[in-house]
Amino acid sequence: MNISTTNPYADHPQLSTLEGEVLWEYAKLADKVKKISTVVRETVDAPNSHLLSELRELEKEMKLVFTMYRAAVYNVSQAAEMRDAENEAAIAAQEQSPQSRRTPDQSWEDEGSTIMF
Repeated sequence: MNISTTNPYADHPQLSTLEGEVLWEYAKLADKVKKISTVVRETVDAPNSHLLSELRELEKEMKLVFTMYRAAVYNVSQAAEMRDAENEAAIAAQEQSPQSRRTPDQSWEDEGSTIMF
């Protein structure tokens, strides 16, 4: 009897339909765990060289991706620091230089500028 296709608890007289279904799901899960355990045991006893080579390639690619990610994060942080430094320098330059700002009651002629058409 195959546990994955046939429910051994379906016609049990002491179980309701729902209980039989739940027990069948547990039995299928236990069967899958046994199969996984067997595969893991076989892999531990005799490592799969094809799987190991694929994992090594994946590891190399992940290292490359991680390195590129770190470089991008560093680039963004450096750009933010440079932008902040430029903003601070611009603010400091504005504070040190005398500004020619007109007040609301001044006209353009007071500044000595000429508009040509």
